[in-house]
Amino acid sequence: MNMHRIRGQASFPAPTRQQLAELGLGGLAYVRPVVVDGQSAFAIFGADGAQIGLAPDRALADAAIVQHEMVPVSVH
Repeated sequence: MNMHRIRGQASFPAPTRQQLAELGLGGLAYVRPVVVDGQSAFAIFGADGAQIGLAPDRALADAAIVQHEMVPVSVH
């Protein structure tokens, strides 16, 4: 971890990118539109950026995420 100092206050550890990604593992999934074989689809990714699913539309992507007890978020 990196240490950051706020003016006049004690240092505190700042989490690394990997540590931030691990916070969301198993709890968050993000959805991003993609094109697969010329067809529009929605890819589902875990907090660490690994693709964990694919759905033909946004509603099904969100439903799959919720079914697996995770929270869907959008990436713009």
